[in-house]
Formats: sequence, structure tokens, C-alpha cells
Amino acid sequence: MSENTDTTDEEHRNLDAAEQRRAVRNRYARIATETDGCADGDGCCDESATQSSEQLGYDDDEVNSVADGADLGLGCGNPNAIASLETGDTVLDLGSGAGFDCFLAAREVGESGRVIGVDMTPEMVEKARENVVKNDATNVEFRLGEIEHLPVSDETVDVIISNCVINLSPNKPQVFREAFRALRPDGRVAVSDVVMTAPIPDAVRTDPESVAACVGGSSTIDELRAMLTEAGFVDVEITPKEDSEEFIREWDDSLDLGEYIVSAAITGRKPRQGESE
Repeated sequence: MSENTDTTDEEHRNLDAAEQRRAVRNRYARIATETDGCADGDGCCDESATQSSEQLGYDDDEVNSVADGADLGLGCGNPNAIASLETGDTVLDLGSGAGFDCFLAAREVGESGRVIGVDMTPEMVEKARENVVKNDATNVEFRLGEIEHLPVSDETVDVIISNCVINLSPNKPQVFREAFRALRPDGRVAVSDVVMTAPIPDAVRTDPESVAACVGGSSTIDELRAMLTEAGFVDVEITPKEDSEEFIREWDDSLDLGEYIVSAAITGRKPRQGESE
């Protein structure tokens, strides 16, 4: 079944995987090296990181608790709000960017916990490591790697978070299989990402820049649920956030994106040992 889902993911996107990775890496390298983070028209962005974070569900305390340079306004939600993190947890952030969600997670897990961010863009990893120093975050580290091939050992993570990144992958079923491998039994995923609510025009789905801007590579709720279930997850829930349409429309003035995609909270759990999947 997983093999079929992989094929469907490739066919309906109809964009070469190498070309997609190149577009994503180039876009986020540019954002990482810009003084103010993302710029107008970048998608997954708003007029300012602070304004964007407030729209996405972060409160003032969260925004103000992290040093400047980590919040680039690139997300579509607040994964920490649905992660139910506990002291001592090991957290893995898929596509961690400059580290904003990682630093927030570090506050929740405390000194006995650990947060690992993985990003495939060297410039982002470099920026995130600089932010570790700025935030004096001794329990946070960043690793260069692809979310389809996570640089972590089997069953070493309690919670996996991600913020508007999995849609960028050319092989999303593999991402969820890797997440399942990395999680300890009873571990869980807590993801904010965009989901497709209506067919996106082919010209948008096959445009590398559109895919890199968190639009063209989105999947439907049914597709995502199938990917998670086939990877082995249980208690899968995907909840669209209808109030996200307003800020999503601001990503691209030339296309009413709110007609096609919406932000959603995506959760699932790896079964406990002995628990039937």
C-alpha cells in the first residue's frame, strides 16, 4: 500500500523530485541570508514575523521569549500548541528553519529534555546554530539532513513537530515512515501544515516556486490520513483551521489561495509495544 501512495504523490504533483528539492533549498537559503527573514510574496510569510506569529497562534510571551533572528514568519500554525510536551521529552523538529519552534519546545521540556532540529538547507542550519548561542539554549541542537532520511537513531524521540514543511517534500509517505521509525513506542507527531481543500490549478502544482512556497505540494486530508495510517500511526486526527484562510490569502496576491488550501493541525501516535496497530 505504501508503494502505491508514493506513486500517487509523485503523479499528482508531476514535478521532478530533484527540481523540487533544488527550488526549496534555494528559496530557504535566500530567506536565511536576508536580514529580515522572509520577504513579501515569499508565501508561508506575512508582512512581519511578529504579525505572522500572532496570526498563527503564538502568544506574546512565546514570541518575546526567543531572541531576534529565530522567528522568520515561515509557518502556518503553532505545532507546540498541539504537542502537549512534557518535562524530559526528546523533541524532533522536521524542517526546523532558524529554530523558533525548537526554542519554544526547549522551554517546555526543560533542562532534562532535548530538542533536535533537522533542516536540509545549510544556510538555515548555520543560522539556527547561531541562534542557539543567542538564546543560550543548551538543550537544543541542529543537524543538516533531509526529513525523508532523518539523521537520528531508531526509537529515540518522544514527540515530532513540524511547521509547514512536510508539504515541501517530494516523498511525503517516506517522511511519515521515517517519523514512525524515529519515535519511541507511544510517541506522537504534532504537525501544522497546509492541506488541499480544492484541486489546485496544474500550472501552480507544477511550478517549482509555488511548491517551494508551501502551495503546489499540498495534499488532501484523505491523502495525508492514508500516509500516516500506512506508516503505522494510530489515533490520526487532521483538523483544518478555517480562520487560516485570511493569512493564507496574503501569501500570493495573484491567486486566491484560500480557495485551495487551509492550515491544519495533524496528529498521530505510534502504538505502544503490544498494542495492535
